Amino acid sequence: WNVKGEGNSRATANYSKQSDAVKKAKDIAKNQNSEELTHGRDGKIRDRSSYGNDSHPPKG
Repeated sequence: WNVKGEGNSRATANYSKQSDAVKKAKDIAKNQNSEELTHGRDGKIRDRSSYGNDSHPPKG
């Protein structure tokens, strides 16, 4: 499982377990006040987490 920054062609890190990759991606997103997207094997977004100033926060 790869962790990539938006627009990067190369992985920042890679892991054998998806859970480890997601943890690293969330840590990076928190540090950079950005968004973390988890993609499934099919490439579709399965989950997303936003950290920092979200211009379109969820309603509710």
